[in-house]
Amino acid sequence: METLIILLVGVLTSVAIYLLLSRNLVRVILGTAILSHAVHLLILSMGGLKQGTVPLLGEESGSYVDALPQALILTAIVISFAVTAFILVLAYRAYQELGTDDLNEMRGVNDE
Repeated sequence: METLIILLVGVLTSVAIYLLLSRNLVRVILGTAILSHAVHLLILSMGGLKQGTVPLLGEESGSYVDALPQALILTAIVISFAVTAFILVLAYRAYQELGTDDLNEMRGVNDE
């Protein structure tokens, strides 16, 4: 199961890098979103699956599970969603102003 997760992280990372190297602004934004999800999955898989119960007061148990990695990943997912939504709004506004989503045309300088 662990090798499957690592393989999925590798596939997500390669797709994200492919999208990041594109000239289309929307593809670049989707690439950053996919890359953040790959990193979240990698960090969550590095935490491992632990057996135990919830750490509640008054209960007697042999082992407890630390919920901190899941809480941190959930916070990171919410933050990356908010940043992606903000960047999509900026890209939409740039498209309205410039009429294109091609990054080379958005630069405004002809190199050739």
